[in-house]
Amino acid sequence: MHAMVLNRIGAPLEWIERPDPFPGPGEIRIKIAACGVCRTDLHVVDGELPHPRLPIVPGHEIVGRVDRIGEGVSGFDIGERVGVPWLGHTCRKCAYCASGHENLCDAPQFTGFTRDGGYADLVVADARFAFPLGEAGEDASLAPLLCAGLIGWRAFKIAGRSAGRLERLGLYGFGAAAHILAQVAVKQGHEVFAFTQPGDRTTQDFARKMGAVWAGGSDEAAPEKLDAAILFAPVGALVPPALKSLRKGGAVVCAGIHMSDIPSFPYALLWEERQIVSVANLTRRDGIEFLRLAPQLGVKTTTRLYPLLQANAALADLRAGAFDGAAVLIP
Repeated sequence: MHAMVLNRIGAPLEWIERPDPFPGPGEIRIKIAACGVCRTDLHVVDGELPHPRLPIVPGHEIVGRVDRIGEGVSGFDIGERVGVPWLGHTCRKCAYCASGHENLCDAPQFTGFTRDGGYADLVVADARFAFPLGEAGEDASLAPLLCAGLIGWRAFKIAGRSAGRLERLGLYGFGAAAHILAQVAVKQGHEVFAFTQPGDRTTQDFARKMGAVWAGGSDEAAPEKLDAAILFAPVGALVPPALKSLRKGGAVVCAGIHMSDIPSFPYALLWEERQIVSVANLTRRDGIEFLRLAPQLGVKTTTRLYPLLQANAALADLRAGAFDGAAVLIP
């Protein structure tokens, strides 16, 4: 097999050839057709997430077809199209797993971080954390749904639960996750307000094309008070202005796996029962719900394709904000 491998934090990924992996008990092997490039991959490469397994093959928005099945696996056929997300394995023993909060497992494994991921042409996955995708849609278009879509969906659910009602939703950072979630929210009858880097008219226009009723810079105030705001941008300094944008009882949901420090702010911004909450990983229920819902709502992803060998260029372009939507690697 061929793969792009991170051997050292902060270093470019290296193209290697290695023996094909084989699935163990409870695992399947997947021939990869597409793998999305997620901001979390940048956090892994940059060392902003502690204790990665090195060397590691990054990538956790994987779409491919089962080509080998390990002992004890049922429910999958050779040639079936599946998707593999960030959460790649749980212990099934800790209190979190037992209570239905497997996203908070005490001994998890993460695809592209502690177990090899999708910047390759083959990957071995825990069969319990592989989602059947069916045959509708192109591989590259589906790939961003496996993380950008899933974490957006979980953040959206938490925002609604925390705020109580969700008529007006603010999205800070309008990249891969926001462009998917905006479509879901609009088609379910919510108003979306998009916040981008100040002066980024191109992304603001893109947000309006995705259904936002208003788009402006993160230094601007929304024209109406919001029920909730979801922060996809990993910028802690956005938390105070997001709080300021909320009605009484509203919620700010921090949806990234990594964020810069949140600066101090006056208690008055939090008072009146506003909340700040975070999102951690996903559950298989999230995956099943969202991957069933997305085609029903007609969600379309905007993608820029790169050959697998150009993974470093894709990461650099993501860092620079050089495209709308999501980058996807094609082996």
